[in-house]
Amino acid sequence: MARTPPPDDDPLTAYRARRDFSRTPEPDAGTDAGPAEPARAAARRLTYAIQKHAARRLHYDLRLEWGGVLKSWAITRGPSLDPAQKRLAVRTEDHPLSYAGFEGRIPQGEYGGGDVLLWDRGCWEPLGDAGAALNAGRLDFIIHGERLRGRFVLVKMTPRAGKKPEKRENWLLIKRDDADADPGRDITRTHQTSVKAGTSVKAGHEPPPPSAPPPDFVEPALATLVDRPPRGSGWVFEIKLDGYRALASISGDRVIIRTRSGLDWTARYPGIARALARRGTAKPLDRVLLDGEITALDRDGRPDFATLQAVLTDGAADALSFGVFDLLAEGGQSLLHLPLSSRKVLLRALLDADDPPGDGIHVIDHAPGPGAALLDAVCASGHEGLIAKRIDAPYRSGRGRTWLKIKCGHTQEFIVIGWSPSTAMRPFASLLLGLRDRGRCRYAGRVGSGFTDRSMADLARRLAALERAHPPVDAGDIDPSIRRTAHWVDPDLVVQVAFAGFTGDGQARQARFAGLREDKPAGEVGTETARPIDEALDMTDTAETTIAGIRLTHPDKALFPEQGVTKGALARWLDAASDLMLPHLRNRLVSLVRCPDGHDKTCFFQRHAGAGLPRSIARKPVPEKDGDTAEYLYLRDTTGLIGATQMGVLEFHIWGSHVDRPDRPDRLVFDLDPDPAVDFPAVRQAAFDLRDALDALGLRSLPLLTGGKGIHVVAPIARRHDWPVIAATAKALALRFADHDPARYVATMSKAKRRGRIFIDHFRNARSATAICPWSPRARPGAPVARPVTWEDLPDIDRADAFRITDPLPDTDPWAGYDGIRQSLSAAALRALGVDPRQPG
Repeated sequence: MARTPPPDDDPLTAYRARRDFSRTPEPDAGTDAGPAEPARAAARRLTYAIQKHAARRLHYDLRLEWGGVLKSWAITRGPSLDPAQKRLAVRTEDHPLSYAGFEGRIPQGEYGGGDVLLWDRGCWEPLGDAGAALNAGRLDFIIHGERLRGRFVLVKMTPRAGKKPEKRENWLLIKRDDADADPGRDITRTHQTSVKAGTSVKAGHEPPPPSAPPPDFVEPALATLVDRPPRGSGWVFEIKLDGYRALASISGDRVIIRTRSGLDWTARYPGIARALARRGTAKPLDRVLLDGEITALDRDGRPDFATLQAVLTDGAADALSFGVFDLLAEGGQSLLHLPLSSRKVLLRALLDADDPPGDGIHVIDHAPGPGAALLDAVCASGHEGLIAKRIDAPYRSGRGRTWLKIKCGHTQEFIVIGWSPSTAMRPFASLLLGLRDRGRCRYAGRVGSGFTDRSMADLARRLAALERAHPPVDAGDIDPSIRRTAHWVDPDLVVQVAFAGFTGDGQARQARFAGLREDKPAGEVGTETARPIDEALDMTDTAETTIAGIRLTHPDKALFPEQGVTKGALARWLDAASDLMLPHLRNRLVSLVRCPDGHDKTCFFQRHAGAGLPRSIARKPVPEKDGDTAEYLYLRDTTGLIGATQMGVLEFHIWGSHVDRPDRPDRLVFDLDPDPAVDFPAVRQAAFDLRDALDALGLRSLPLLTGGKGIHVVAPIARRHDWPVIAATAKALALRFADHDPARYVATMSKAKRRGRIFIDHFRNARSATAICPWSPRARPGAPVARPVTWEDLPDIDRADAFRITDPLPDTDPWAGYDGIRQSLSAAALRALGVDPRQPG
């Protein structure tokens, strides 16, 4: 029967027009709108809801009942309890009242396709006339929800003068500073499930409520190589599997499989993903995080890396197995703090009962020892070795001493640095190998056997794309007969090699290719030397650990407790990030932000040398303006970075010059610092505008997310001018922006004048002034990082603290080529800005 057309003033016309109710399970409310608010508002019974909506981009939909419908806003990052956080809320079409209880899956291809769950519900109370407030663009109200409570305000943003009106209204949702405010808590992380958990849904075409998102990635625990198994009752032993490390995150039928570095490889393991999804649906597996190894069996039934490579290359991924040896989360709750014995019991209960036979998922058994006898048995059976684990230890990310590995032979990863041509009909005769050693890549021998025709062809294709003119290692270490005909490549490929040991000059003997390691970045590949077991056991005391040669005390001290980032975890992250960070930090005077007890405790700046500094932090006497000389600090290498971590440093702020010529700056920095009322898209646009202005002056620039609220725009320059000229240049450009568009920009530090504007902080371009170093952590909630990005990536980024210490490092440097930018602040550019190049020093 045809539906009666709705009246012209029906507030749900747009809602219905966007939906095909024969396909979507969303409610079709007919014409149920009607103004019934006055009595209900007086009784404080107006409906309120927030729905978590995993559409093309995850967001949260705020619903407030008014005028017989649900007034609706899409909050891109979800609500916040921090009054200083202003969350963008985009006005959407009105929804029917019945939508307030909706949960389900909107089919892909339909409007808003994706999972919807009811994140919060309750009632709301307008403070004043809500209708007039909505028309005026400012609605003050109180939420009485199960998760959100207290006063909030919605403020409509007005488009800037001269700009086209936005297609949709942009508002800001702000928490009022009342007893329910909680700046230190991210409530969208605290609560990720439906408030209707455990309730059934209606039969019919409405699907079950979507499961909560799978758990976040956790940096895996890694084992330290030792020369023989430990003895004693505190250890258990597992067979060392020869495959790819994998962390599987499961919530119902939603599965994500990540590599040890955090790459999403779900698509590479479709059979394992399907098997986990079937288990997750049948049991179900509720927000579970599993740690294990993806393997393939050779003809003798043993896990074999070369067989794994062949299976993946052939596309026979259903022949893979997932051996699970640890359980890191269940029901969304972290289990990292539990001893291994407890995690093993929970894992066995989770995966063993009524397991589907033959689906490739199995729990790895363990034995109490003795380790020496077990090692003899697994080596005699042709396995790779043993993993020894402390049965009473919690799970600790990174390489530690509570997990040990003992190998039957010599197998490890090498970096490919080049190849030798073949005189036969082969793409190459051998691969030239490298290893990282004390901060540099060195030559480590050749491998010419173990290749199949297919693996050779694949490697040849990859090598051709990486070819370079000069060796990425010291060519003096390579035999002239090899060097003479060698072809060199960028040191990006990692291969696994079995060999008979190292020669006296550090080259692999009798090497045999086992496979390509796409899950491990080249920056992590160094010589694996087995520690004497007694030395390793002496270091199992968690009071100390050693990273980059620095003895780190109290590595388990929490520096970012909300993210579980400890002193040891931060040191390991800085060690891994040092290749990215040191080109910007090395040999620049530095100011350090020290927070010995964590980001949320007392922090202080240090720029001068003092008692108790480690020797890894260098000193430089620098003349001061008053004629005195002060000792400033700088770092030279990774050892200095970790030494700073040992003394509680969380932030690194750098001068714009190097220590050899501290009075000759080599970079221009503009800090775009927004007032709290300014949203990030406005800051992002300001960065592009500043980029264009610098381009017009002949200067190429790069964007840096500060990890706070703003963006730095950085332009490297030749060391032709002293500080007064650079300071005058930066000031002139900032003032030009402020004079041209005073509604958007200000170039003075006055807080009163910055309201609603972006402060272009040019004062960082002065002698002894500093700016946050690229890749530096920030002493702020969430463990953010000052992250370089490209201009191409910036439009897709929605906040200045979008990247965290807990995120995997990128495979490539976003600022690759920074050192190769050769440009000067020209006389023409100075004239254009009205700057005298003879500024008094």
